[in-house]
Amino acid sequence: MSKAIKFATLAGLLGLVVACGNKRDDYVVVQPEPISTEPVFTGKYK
Repeated sequence: MSKAIKFATLAGLLGLVVACGNKRDDYVVVQPEPISTEPVFTGKYK
């Protein structure tokens, strides 16, 4: 095989390794909303 084909193959494989090698999951922590309390019965018309 010619040197150009070998170089292109090597560059492609190297690019694939670099692109897929740095997979890092970023975790996002979301604060839950506070649970509201139920209204207290204060009378019929209040």
